[in-house]
Amino acid sequence: MASEFSAAAPSSVEEGAAAPASGVAVASGPPQDPGREAADRRRERRSRWYRRDVKWSPYAFIAPFFLFFAAFGLFPLLYTGWASLHRVELTAPNDMEWIGLRNYTRLLDDEFFWNALQNTFTIGILSTVPQLLMALGIAHLLNYRLRGSMFFRVAALTPYATSVAAATLVFVMLFGRDYGMINWFLSLAGLEHIDWQNGSFTSQLAVSSIVVWRWTGYNALIYLAAMQSIPSDLYESAALDGASRWQQFLHVTLPSLRPTILFTVVVSTIGAIQLFGEPLLFNGGGGATGGSEHQFQTLGLYLYEQGWTNLHLGRASAIAWAMFLLLIVIGLVSLAVTRWLRRGEGKA
Repeated sequence: MASEFSAAAPSSVEEGAAAPASGVAVASGPPQDPGREAADRRRERRSRWYRRDVKWSPYAFIAPFFLFFAAFGLFPLLYTGWASLHRVELTAPNDMEWIGLRNYTRLLDDEFFWNALQNTFTIGILSTVPQLLMALGIAHLLNYRLRGSMFFRVAALTPYATSVAAATLVFVMLFGRDYGMINWFLSLAGLEHIDWQNGSFTSQLAVSSIVVWRWTGYNALIYLAAMQSIPSDLYESAALDGASRWQQFLHVTLPSLRPTILFTVVVSTIGAIQLFGEPLLFNGGGGATGGSEHQFQTLGLYLYEQGWTNLHLGRASAIAWAMFLLLIVIGLVSLAVTRWLRRGEGKA
């Protein structure tokens, strides 16, 4: 019996030892720290916020631009396109009468529209070509080491920072018929006074001179920045081959500036098509007529005259869209020229 008891004892002990396993579980590891769990939760929350910030912050940063563009750019563009298909007056902008493309077909027979388009083209040529040529020459001079080069750069940009109204009023006095300084210089040379404002070509030349004065320095700094990015090794190699500065300019500088020159040509052309402030103020108190015989009335002035003087909002909208389509054509031409230049560079 004793042997049986002694043999059975270990089994009871083992059963007793195993009994707690069927009851409440006993923790096998050290207890968790509540502070550490809270820190892990905060770390996970910060990581989640960081991922959201990285993903959505760029959109939040650029959202103001798109909001302003939608309010002051896209909506006016769409509304103008819709108004151009209606007969609508500025005095009753909500009273629209559908006429389809009538406003556009009227432009084809409108002599004042074609006159404004021709004036815009002429003023654009008279202002863009001399402006860019002078800017290229000024940038070439500033590209060399000069004493006080920073002063000359600031001086070149000063006309651009000047108010359009102030600059135009000064030029009106300079081109005055009786007491203008330019006619005074002409009289010193024995020439007769010129009625700059009432002449056709002379008035366009005077308006173009204002544009040239304001934008030459701005384009010169653009050319200067492009010139400074040209590797100096090209100039050193050309100098070793015996090229003069003029030859270096023709064979090194100009080919390297092709994209920049194309950019300034396109931007200047767009600015010429949108020209408004200079011819409006040059006419003095004559309004948007562009002279007594519309001799320097641009597309911008004609649009203003139709919309805000004659109160024909539908016709003014059609003129605005005609200008917009003209700008699209210019953009497509510049894109084709850019691809042609790149194709030529690739073959070279």
